[in-house]
Amino acid sequence: MAKVNPDFVKDIRKLGAEDFKACFSCGNCTATCALSDKDNSFPRKMLRYSILGLEGEIKSSLDPWLCYYCGDCSTSCPRQADPGNLMMSLRRYLISKYDWTGLSGILFKNLWAYIIAFLLVLAGIVSLYAGGIFDQEEMMHYGHLFEMIAIGGVFAVILLPNIIRMWYFTVLSKKNKFVIKNYIVALKDLFIHMFTQKRSLECNVENPVEKKTNKNWWFMHLLLVTGYLTLLVTTVFFNWFASENMFVIYFGYIVSAVVFIITFLFVIARIKKRTQKTKFSHFSDWFFVIWLFFMGISAFLVRFFVDIDILENNFWMYLFHIMILAQWALIIVPFGKWTHFLYRSFAMYFEKINAMAKK
Repeated sequence: MAKVNPDFVKDIRKLGAEDFKACFSCGNCTATCALSDKDNSFPRKMLRYSILGLEGEIKSSLDPWLCYYCGDCSTSCPRQADPGNLMMSLRRYLISKYDWTGLSGILFKNLWAYIIAFLLVLAGIVSLYAGGIFDQEEMMHYGHLFEMIAIGGVFAVILLPNIIRMWYFTVLSKKNKFVIKNYIVALKDLFIHMFTQKRSLECNVENPVEKKTNKNWWFMHLLLVTGYLTLLVTTVFFNWFASENMFVIYFGYIVSAVVFIITFLFVIARIKKRTQKTKFSHFSDWFFVIWLFFMGISAFLVRFFVDIDILENNFWMYLFHIMILAQWALIIVPFGKWTHFLYRSFAMYFEKINAMAKK
């Protein structure tokens, strides 16, 4: 028998959803959604589960991740229940449930928790340098070492256990037969969706402006993911700031420029709010794009300062970059909006596995 959480409505409102209780279950949102089918009748099903407080059914569902928030459901809702925003809020809710540390839920619900976490990282970076513990050369050496440790550490300690919990909630709990072949075959879906997000192109957005915006969003998102991952490889594995290889140097300039240009465009889009996708922004959305923008432009400027030989007298630029990088790696990547990239990709993978198990 399904358990009801009477406080679920209050909890989900803290994550950004506001008007979903206005829904009277007409089904118009599901009829409008091009991604909804007989097996996944979202967002209507998720609306009903949320209003009724069926927390267990939501936690075991992949439906919120299958939605790409094109905005058609919210635009066509006769009650202005904004089902698209609810689906976005449910993704934050699910992240908080996958996260074994519980920190995601605290941060998503409390702006001040984010700010305090950012300030603690800032204080740590400033103390290390101002206290004379490291000189400039050592600071850059250990900063590079931190990048390498953070990548492996955050994934191994936080993200991997969270993915296992996600698998338990959405696959194992359904008591599907474990077939190793299915897991291997479905890996294709994992990597395709992780790097291309191509399913978003299936959104048959009726509004011409939204339709054009959706295609532009897909292309910009593809550039951003590619640029971000390439910048990560360039700075960490090619040690861009210390490299003397001209190809690495110029390549780093290009990818860092791509990152800060694309994120700048995302910020402008959220400020203008011209489409349903950008109409509402949770503070975690802002932190994601702004910090990624700062990471791209600060990396660009650090390397530029190295090349024109002024970094030693303007070391504040490197300290700013490493602060942004540390806040990104320790707060936003494991507990913020960045995790959408990971969990959505694995949702497609688990959805494929569940579908294969039914055959």
